[in-house]
Amino acid sequence: MRELFLTDAQAYIRWIELPGGDGPARVYLHGLGCTGASDFAHIATRPSLGGGPALLVDLLGFGLSDRPRGFDYRMASQAAAVARVLEHRGLAGVELIGHSMGGAVAVQLAAARPDLIARLVVAEPNLYPGGGMFSSPVAAQDEESFVREGFAGMPAWVDRADYAARLRLADPLAVHRSAVALVEGSSPAEGELLAALDRPRAFLVGEYSLPDADAERIRALGVPVFEVPRAGHNLMLDNPEGFTEALVRALAVERP
Repeated sequence: MRELFLTDAQAYIRWIELPGGDGPARVYLHGLGCTGASDFAHIATRPSLGGGPALLVDLLGFGLSDRPRGFDYRMASQAAAVARVLEHRGLAGVELIGHSMGGAVAVQLAAARPDLIARLVVAEPNLYPGGGMFSSPVAAQDEESFVREGFAGMPAWVDRADYAARLRLADPLAVHRSAVALVEGSSPAEGELLAALDRPRAFLVGEYSLPDADAERIRALGVPVFEVPRAGHNLMLDNPEGFTEALVRALAVERP
C-alpha cells in the first residue's frame, strides 16, 4: 500500500500498486461504498490485460484512505485528489478505468487533466443527475440522521452481501455526501464531458442492466458501448472473465 498526504484536504489518500510489464499504467476507481482492491484486484492481475503497473485507488472516505470531515466528496474534488496521486508518481498517459461513482470521478479527471489520461473506460458510470440504486435512498435522508442511524441500517436493504461487506470500510459522512453529489449531478454533466473528450473512451454495461438509458444516450453521442454478458451493475464481480474481455476491447478503441 502507498499513501500521499493531501494538504488541501488534510488527509492521506492511499492505493495499492501492482507491478506490471511494459505499457502504460492503469488506474482503477471504485464505486460508492467500495474499495479499489475489492472491486478490481482480480481484474488488474489478469494476464490477458498486459500493460504496466496497476493502481487500485481508495477514494477519500472509502477503503483505507482517510476520512476528512471538511471534504465535500464531490466528483471533481475526488478527481483532483487522484490527479495528485498521478503527479506524485510521475505518471502521465495512463489508462483510467472507473465503475459507477468511480466512473463519474474518472470522467471529471479525464476532462480536467487530459495531460494525465491517455484512455478512459467507464463501467455503468453515473453520468447524469438522479443517482443510482443505492445513492438515491441515501441522499433522501438528511446528513445527520444518515450518519447517526441510516448508515448502520444499509446492510438490511442492500441486495448484495458482498456490497454490505465493502460498506464496512466506508465513512458514513463520505457515503452521504457522495450520494447527494451523484443525485444533484455536476455541471456540465459527466455524460457531456465524456462525449466531448478527444481521448479514446468507451462505456461498459452489464447484460442484466439492459435496457440502459445512459448506454443508449451515450452511444448516440458517439461513445462506443460494450456489453458484458451475464452481469448486472457489479459487472466486474458478476462476470470477471466477461468484464476482462470487454475491457480489452474497450482499451483498443481508437481516438474519436
